[in-house]
Amino acid sequence: MEAILTQCVQNSLRHFMYRNAIFMCERLCAEFPSETNLQLLASCYLQNNQSHCAYYILKGTHTAQCRYLFALSCFQMDLLNEAESALRPPNESSVEVPNGAAGHFLLGLIYRYTDRRKNAIHHFYQALSMDPLLWAAYEELCILGAAEEATSVFSEGASLCIEKQYMHDELSSKSLQASSEDHIVVPNRSLGVEDVSPRQLKDMHGYDVRDISRNYHGAASNQPLNGGPASFSFYNTPSPMATQSQLSGVAPPPICRNAQLNGPNLKASGADNSPRLVVNSAVPGPRRKFVDEGKLRKVSERLFSDSRQRRSMRLGGESLVNTNPGASVASGNGRNHSSKNIVGSKSNSVVSRSVTIRKGQSWASENSDEGTHYDNYDDSRLDITTSSLSPRSDARTLKQEGAARPSGPAVVSSSRVAAGASEILGLLMILGEGYRLSCLYRCQDALDTYIKLPQKHYNTGWVLSQVGKAHFEMVDYIEADRAFSHARLASPYSLEGMDVHSTVLYHLKEDMKLSYLAQELISTDRLAPQSWCAMGNCYSLQKDHETALKNFQRAVQLNSRFAYAHTLCGHEYVALEDFENGIKSYRSALQIDSRHYNAWHGLGMVYLRQEKFEFSEHHFRLAFQINPRSSVIMSYLGTALHTLKKNKEALEMMDRAILADKKNPLPLYQKANVLVSMENFDGALAVLEELKEFAPRESSIYALMGRIYKRRNMYDKAMLHFGLALDLKPSATDVAVIKAAIEKLHVPDELEDEDAL
Repeated sequence: MEAILTQCVQNSLRHFMYRNAIFMCERLCAEFPSETNLQLLASCYLQNNQSHCAYYILKGTHTAQCRYLFALSCFQMDLLNEAESALRPPNESSVEVPNGAAGHFLLGLIYRYTDRRKNAIHHFYQALSMDPLLWAAYEELCILGAAEEATSVFSEGASLCIEKQYMHDELSSKSLQASSEDHIVVPNRSLGVEDVSPRQLKDMHGYDVRDISRNYHGAASNQPLNGGPASFSFYNTPSPMATQSQLSGVAPPPICRNAQLNGPNLKASGADNSPRLVVNSAVPGPRRKFVDEGKLRKVSERLFSDSRQRRSMRLGGESLVNTNPGASVASGNGRNHSSKNIVGSKSNSVVSRSVTIRKGQSWASENSDEGTHYDNYDDSRLDITTSSLSPRSDARTLKQEGAARPSGPAVVSSSRVAAGASEILGLLMILGEGYRLSCLYRCQDALDTYIKLPQKHYNTGWVLSQVGKAHFEMVDYIEADRAFSHARLASPYSLEGMDVHSTVLYHLKEDMKLSYLAQELISTDRLAPQSWCAMGNCYSLQKDHETALKNFQRAVQLNSRFAYAHTLCGHEYVALEDFENGIKSYRSALQIDSRHYNAWHGLGMVYLRQEKFEFSEHHFRLAFQINPRSSVIMSYLGTALHTLKKNKEALEMMDRAILADKKNPLPLYQKANVLVSMENFDGALAVLEELKEFAPRESSIYALMGRIYKRRNMYDKAMLHFGLALDLKPSATDVAVIKAAIEKLHVPDELEDEDAL
């Protein structure tokens, strides 16, 4: 009963029928209360996004897998202290972190969100050393700004680690399958499967062996639990219990198969083995024809009395049940033909299996390893093999073949695994280096790296989103919009980078495109923070800051660890002149990601508006240290230095900003302001004349030129430029300032300053 319920739960999980899995697993735990079954129930709840249920189920459990799942549920509930205690008990420092690479990765995330950067980096590197293909760990290291070059991380040592891990997983999966079969033997004896026809068996279980082989390699083994940026899957974490083979990514063997091979009175069945024969013929072979069920029952005794017929029938059944990708097939010439489903292999039809003969067993009771079959099996091989063996030599010859067979596939698979690992690591080197450079804001270098990718990988949604983000950081909004649009076409279901895309459209003032994007994202996934960020940017562009703030707050509610949503909340608070809450929002973003330079920049802007210039300079400098290539940050840092009368440093910073982005008009304008304060009017006018070419319709340029001409007592030119500034329809505040300057056009600046005092 326990085995049947376990099998039912695992099948339901494989088919994403979570409600059924939870219900049946509750029956399992009620009938057979154990930590192993509680672990399975918790995994059902986690897959159904019910972390709180898993939390209460696993609280107080002790096995490694239960501790990991309990920590995962705590992490999703933002109970980081409890999650850390589960992975690393405070009084037991020698206890090993459960679940290997996955456990270290989760512990690294906990340390990151509790602002223990060094510990987080250590555990992310530990996770990578155990599993070089754990891309999420390298991604986190890049976000923390602590990642080594991808060529050193995804090196030959990583390739050897992958080979070793792959071969180990192959052996583990076989042993788990064997132990699972042994575990299910006893419950199956009460099923009476021998008396059921093949068609009834298929109807009863809902699948045949080929379905199982497809499920074995199916996508269900790596489904995220919470859909967040850091997705975990307990399928990747081998369970210490054999009955939990589903948790290790191994599809459990079907019950009907165990009924075939391990039915009651297996060894003492005598000559009448027809029930096993009926079950073995449940799945038809590719090209062989069998008599129907009734005839098989009638002639079963005759079939098993003749060794030649038995041999032929065994060979026919040999191509039936094959789901294990790690075995071989004996051809007519006695050689071992092996092929293995490995990483990087392009063969979909050629796979193999092996036959293991247990001493003292008859042909009908042999236990064959699971594997996939030759889709185009040549019957001539069967005939040659059958005719070349005498009845007496059947068992002896095939026993020798089974004993000699494992060495062949191991050699072939090792070389193929090495080649596949090398290909994967070569791809990860490019992707990893590009992402590392992006996180260091070396955006042009990142773009040059991504372009080295093969076309089929470059044109994926994730890569195109990274390209769009790189152009966004370079203030090249048109190219960023193009890249994000291509990413949307490549992966219309993915919301990766769409929050940044909405900000790009905000800066381009593309209100129609932004509105369409926001509605499209909401219809795609209304529970994603990116959708509500886009909606908030749409309202912010319409100057409806209160509604925009509500949308950004909704994004924060959906994912409290989404730093950019906190920053956007801060921008809206500042627009509403609620500086206190704006500062709180920026600090919340920095608690999540200390390298989120947008929040440091936002704090600098708040303190600049509050005329706390020293604080402003400090925060702008922190943002500059994180992103030293942003011309916008350099411009505002120069402005803060200018307010502190550090004009020489301010000019140097403005010159750096101009060199960083010659298309950005802000540093040119700020440089002109600094030169005016230094009474270098000719230099300021030269900079403004250059600036007019980049922004001919910017009213503030003409207003500043009017002020310069006034200070040089050139009133006609001053009046002309003040008029041009008003014609360009500036904001109401600027209009008031310009009109006041016109009214005091003939008043000397010294007297104007006295009036201001």
